[in-house]
Amino acid sequence: QVQLVESGGGLVQAGDSLRLSCAASGRIFNSYAMGWFRQAPGKEREFVAAVRRNTGATDYADSGKGRFTISINNAKNTVILQMNSLKPEDTAVYYCAAGFGPPVVLAEKYGVWGQGTQVTVSS
Repeated sequence: QVQLVESGGGLVQAGDSLRLSCAASGRIFNSYAMGWFRQAPGKEREFVAAVRRNTGATDYADSGKGRFTISINNAKNTVILQMNSLKPEDTAVYYCAAGFGPPVVLAEKYGVWGQGTQVTVSS
């Protein structure tokens, strides 16, 4: 059983950067992809970014293209989401998840979720 723990959230100002980390307690050898999702108050959970574990191929939601970068360190079982030029609309709880098949943008394809980390961007 894999467990995921996110860290790195916080309160920042618009234009600042944050680096979110996701640590897996066990090997994620049987996962197809690792992803980040977010959920703002009163809104549904939405896809942010994903990286396919074997190929390193990445996908991004339009909202984060050019600002967010996802990376994976298979040896350390960690997934990083680097977020630059943050905007108030990026405010949400960010979740790391392990997915077991395509398409990587669908939350239903992810079977293991972390507890989430709060990101708040002030204007």
